[in-house]
Amino acid sequence: MPDFFGSARVGVKLLVGLVWLLSWLPFRVVTVLGWLIGQVIAALPTSRRHIGEVNLRLVLPDWSPAARQRLLRQHFVAMIQMLLEYGYCWFASRDRLKALVRIEGLEHLRALDGRNAILMAPHFTGLDLAGLRVSLETPVVSIYSVQKDPWLDAFFRAKRLRFGTGIIFARRQGTRPTLRALKDGYRLYYLPDQDFGHRDSVFVPFFGVPAATIGGLSRMAAATQAAVLPCYPRREADGYTLVIEPALTDFPSNDLVADATRMNAVIEAQARRQLHQYFWLHKRFKSRPPGEPDFYGK
Repeated sequence: MPDFFGSARVGVKLLVGLVWLLSWLPFRVVTVLGWLIGQVIAALPTSRRHIGEVNLRLVLPDWSPAARQRLLRQHFVAMIQMLLEYGYCWFASRDRLKALVRIEGLEHLRALDGRNAILMAPHFTGLDLAGLRVSLETPVVSIYSVQKDPWLDAFFRAKRLRFGTGIIFARRQGTRPTLRALKDGYRLYYLPDQDFGHRDSVFVPFFGVPAATIGGLSRMAAATQAAVLPCYPRREADGYTLVIEPALTDFPSNDLVADATRMNAVIEAQARRQLHQYFWLHKRFKSRPPGEPDFYGK
């Protein structure tokens, strides 16, 4: 039987080497490379392109098909640029990372010194760079998905923890270790805006479309008495700005559906400021209320 992981790992290590080489390039050069590759990838009839087309048709029904296609091309470019920028995330020095990722609104987090805090970080390009960057200002705990290849999983863990400024827990470990870390003074960098199925989810609007939305944010905030600060990375010409917004008032409430609705409204407002930088290539509307058809069928 062929060693699948062994042969695949060689390719992965070659890609890591390429990303390391890219990490030495100026940000603007990586931007241009990402634009060129993104234009090519966007033109291919892939399953991801189909998912993006469906998502944009659902959330922007008033846009013309041509306008949505232009936005989708911009999004592919932003996603490729993000992938090429992982060299900075994995290999850049502290000083270079601070120069590449500025923080706007850090005072909102500083004002909560001594109190538990959750940074609500939706899926925008640059989210990993931003998470590593904020860990240079305050100890951070985050949740990650385990990779099937043990070498790749160990590599990702090492790079996420390379500055010794945070800890991470696998999603399969549940929330208890994360809650303990929150109570111990770590700030949770939490990504709550993907479709994890019907379990522990409620259907609330996202861009006007009912979306399966987990209630983990309000549950963890209630369990730890944590303040919730919305944040998002914004890609600019010479790097990123991590925008940290003021803590949500009167959150969480005693109504899980109301909390999920409010969370999605905040994320939607963030996404509308930079539509091409929000993740549109995953099946955000995969789970449907009973009786509704699958949006993503061919």
